[in-house]
This record gives sequence, structure tokens and C-alpha cells, in this order.
Amino acid sequence: MVLGLQTTVGELVRERPARSRVFERLQIDYCCGGKLPLAEACEKHELDPQRVLQHLQESDAQPALDEVPVVDADAMSLTDLVNHIEQTHHEYLKAELPRLDAMTQKVMEVHGSTDRRLAEVRRAFATLYEELVGHLMKEEQILFPRIRQLESDTDVTAEYCGSIANPIRQMESEHDSAGNALAILNGFTDGYQAPEWACNTYRAMLDGLAQLEWDLHQHIHKENNVLFPKAIRLETELASARPM
Repeated sequence: MVLGLQTTVGELVRERPARSRVFERLQIDYCCGGKLPLAEACEKHELDPQRVLQHLQESDAQPALDEVPVVDADAMSLTDLVNHIEQTHHEYLKAELPRLDAMTQKVMEVHGSTDRRLAEVRRAFATLYEELVGHLMKEEQILFPRIRQLESDTDVTAEYCGSIANPIRQMESEHDSAGNALAILNGFTDGYQAPEWACNTYRAMLDGLAQLEWDLHQHIHKENNVLFPKAIRLETELASARPM
């Protein structure tokens, strides 16, 4: 499909659900108002159509999350890795979770009577959202500063009580809970596959949930399999090197 001003907004999103992010940012209705050609939608919102086309082209040029080159987390220092996790995965979640929260609610309200599984999707996402908000806060305010301090080789034991393994155990438990929620979301959406009758908001929701799953898998892998074991090992090494 040619990306042009006479193509309807709905067709543009149906072809590439990720374009929904551009339309949401510009407050262009791509669902109920999806039959409008892009030119008319721009005129209705007093937007420069060429500028909107440019935004859409830039969106199309962005690789999907599962096409983004995977970083070598094991090659990073602990400080660089926690900075990377905050700047990449935490920032993504802070932007994407509110968007998906609104979408899962809207899709459930509109289509829940047709597909009763959408109530389970909404329930699982709402629980995941609430848990992740607290999880990110604990990492940013408690665990990550402690890991940075560990690597700076300061006297961590003077400021903190107990081993760093304690908050790490809590984070890993919360990761397990997030993994269970993702499994529910995947299962109740047939692997994020849209039914034929799905509207564009429904399709955009599924696209967002699929990308959320991919990003969380990468996020949790970097922490559980790289960051946490290395932080525990460093703490043990520092403790053994201190004079009795």
C-alpha cells in the first residue's frame, strides 16, 4: 500500500499497527474515524499533511522491537548496565504502559460482549501495570543505586543492612509474576493474533502487547541472568577482601 494522503487513516493503521502511535500523538481518530482519507483527517485537525506524512514515514523506518540489535549485556559494567536498563526498558514502560492501559480498557468495553476473553486480558494487564509501576520504583530508588555503589567499591555494609541478594530475590519474584501475566495475555489473544472482525484499536492493542512481551523478556533476561548474578558475585568478592 502506498503511503499517501488519499489512503484512509484506518487502512494505514491496518497495514502497520505501529502507526497508531503517531495518530494517537496527533489525536487523529483511526478507529471510528478510520474511513477518512489522511488528507481530510489532517484538515479536520488543522495539521500540515506533509508533516504528518513525514511522521508516518519516520515511524515506518523504525525497526520493530524484535528487530532491534540486542546489546551484549555481559560486556557492560554494572553501572553501564543499570543505566542501559533504565534508559531503554524503564523509559519504554513508562511511555507504553499508560497507552496500553487505555487501549485494553477501551477494547474490553467495546468488544467484550463479542469476545469474553477480553475481560481476562484487561484484568491481567491491569494487574501487570500496577505491579510494574512499583517494581520500577524499587529498582530505581533502592536496588540500582546500591548496585552502582557496589561497583564504586565504597563501604556498602556501612549504609545497608543485609546482603544485596535480599532485594534481588524480591525483584526475581516480581519478574516471575510478570512472566505469568504475559503468559495469560498471550494465551487469551491467541498469540496476539487479531480476529478478522477486529477494529484498528483492537489491532493496535495486540501489536502493543506483543512488543511489550518482547521488551519485558529482554529486560528480565538482562537482570536475572546478567545483572543480578554479577552484583551478588561482586558483593561477595568485596566482603571477602575487607579486613576482619
